[in-house]
Parts: sequence; C-alpha cells; structure tokens
Amino acid sequence: MDFADTPEVARFRAGLRAWLAGHLDEYRHGTGYHSDAALAATLRWHRALAGAGYVAVSLPAEYGGRGLPDVYEAVINEELARAQAPAAPPIGHIAHAIADFAGDELKTRVLPGLLGCTSSWCQGFSEPGAGSDLASLTTTGRREGDEYVVDGQKIWTSGAMWADWCLLLLRTEADQPRHRGLSMLVVDMTSAGIERREITLANGSREFAEVFFDGVRVPAANLVGQAGIGWRIAMHMLTYERGPADMGWVGRLGHVLAAAVEDVRTGRCAADEPLRRRLVACAVNIDVLRWQVARSLVDRAGVAASVDKLLTTRIEQELFRVVGDLAGTGFVQGDDRFDEYLWSRAQSIYGGTQQIQRQIVAQRVLGLPRG
Repeated sequence: MDFADTPEVARFRAGLRAWLAGHLDEYRHGTGYHSDAALAATLRWHRALAGAGYVAVSLPAEYGGRGLPDVYEAVINEELARAQAPAAPPIGHIAHAIADFAGDELKTRVLPGLLGCTSSWCQGFSEPGAGSDLASLTTTGRREGDEYVVDGQKIWTSGAMWADWCLLLLRTEADQPRHRGLSMLVVDMTSAGIERREITLANGSREFAEVFFDGVRVPAANLVGQAGIGWRIAMHMLTYERGPADMGWVGRLGHVLAAAVEDVRTGRCAADEPLRRRLVACAVNIDVLRWQVARSLVDRAGVAASVDKLLTTRIEQELFRVVGDLAGTGFVQGDDRFDEYLWSRAQSIYGGTQQIQRQIVAQRVLGLPRG
C-alpha cells in the first residue's frame, strides 16, 4: 500500500504549510479550554482555519467545504501537529452526519455556520446510565404536531457550555427495539428548558458539561433523516470521529516523544538502561501506530476505528508513564506533562471503553461468539 502524496496532495500540503508559516504565530499560544480567554482564542483559531479553507474540506462545496477526499482531512491534521499548531475544530463527524443524512432544507440552514465555525456545536450522546452502552439511553423525544418535546440528561458533552447547537441522539420510537428506536435532532441550545452545568476535569479543563432537557420543544424540521435511524447515523459518525483526526494525534505523540528523547540526550533527565529501552519501544510503537491509522484511513472499515483506539490508548498511556518516570519528582500538577498524563488516562474510557473496543474486535474480526 503506497502512502506517498500524489502531486495534488503534495500541492495542498505545501499550500497549508505556507499558510501556517504566515499565520500561526498569532494563534500558537493561549488556546485551550482552561479559561474564557483560552476558549476565545481557540474559537478565533477555528474561524481563521475555516476562513482559509482548511476546515471540513471533505464536505460539499455548496455548504462551505471543498469536496475533497478524506485524505486531505488527514493532511490537515498531520500538518497542524507537525507545526505544533492548535488542533482543528472537531466537527467532521457532526458535519458528515448532517450532510449525509439530513434533508436539503436543514443542510442549507445549518451547515454553512458549522463549517465556517461561526456557530459552535456539541454532540449529545453519553448519559449517566448510557456511556459505552449507548443504545440504552433514556433521553426521549415525544412527537406533538410539528414539534418534538425532549426530556432527559446528557453528560460529558464536549463544548456544551458555549455551543449554539447540539446534535442530539435520543429515543423517539418507544415501541421499537432499542437500536431501532433512536433518532437524531438538531437542537438550538438557547431553547427554553435547557440547563447546562460545567464539569471541570482534574487537569483544569472546562471542556465538558452535563446538559438537562426539560420539556424542550424542537421543530420536527430539525430531524436528521427519518425517525428511527439514529443508531445508523451514530455508527456512521464514528468512522469520521476518528480516522483523519488520528493522523494529528499520532503527530502530537511524536512531539512528546521527541521532547523526552532530547531531555535524555542533554542530561536534563536521567534514564537508566530499562527506561531507555522503554523509550525506544515507544518510538517503535508510535511508528507502528502511524502506519496503522494511515491504512485505516484508506480502508475506511468501521472495525478499524476500534483497533486504532486500542492501539492509541496503549501507546499513549505507556508514553506518558515513561515521561513521568523520566521527570521523577518534577512531574507535578501544573506541569503541562502532568496535565497530558491525566488526559491519557481518560483514553481508556471516552469514545468507547477498552472493554467495548475489545468486544467489537473479538466479534467482528476474530469471529468469536458474543460473551
């Protein structure tokens, strides 16, 4: 399998590098989700990328994309990581759900703001009793005339505190089996009956929130596709939630590794032979992960996302264990490396737990019976 750039991709990559060289310094520092100022800087960065034509480039041009193959999304994430730039807005999975399933009126109404980053979005999936077992969710939408009345609770909702819109997965067909009773609604987050409560993480990030829906009225015109196909849309989204973004994730792990190697080389951190061997193993594993996610991007097989998630979790967590061991007593709260270590621990849970990913691989790759 040849992963070399075609001439067209090479020109695109060169253009992006040139744009970053001329614009990145303004945004390189101060972004994130730890403060209002950092959030504002992050949103400005997203709008700058969108204005330059480097957001959701695989989406149709009539809605603000560029109609390019998925590999161009991977190039963007890879080049942002190479330049140590802030990440691109994580909206590709939401955008594809709407573009691939919604009617023309809804697409025309919401996609330009989403792709232009002039409106902020969140994804309402997980609930207190429905995380990895997402099909057991209990948030409901009851059809009343031309509206749905929504009741329920979501948790660990990224960006909910500042989102203008939410792509909400909920149960609308009470008489159907649980996977067939789900639908997707586009919900205006300023609607009456919505309450948001911020969740501050151990590393200080304010990215997450829980959201309560109490009799929220949503126009039926905001239904994505047809009622009852929410599970199919959600599974479709998972192939976009990872994939191209993984190329950037691997690149960022590479920067962490390079910094650790430099600390050892210059003597800033002492490393005995076993620790050096672990560092070398991390380097090999990151290279393996790089080629694995590149292959997954080409194959676009649904189960590949589970394999990639398992590998990424294992490799990232071991890398930050090594970084922590190198730092010794200097690895404390307030250090960026410590914050990243805490975030790496969450890899085992968010986006589907390790147990769920292993079960998917066991059943769909190895052909083992459901346990």
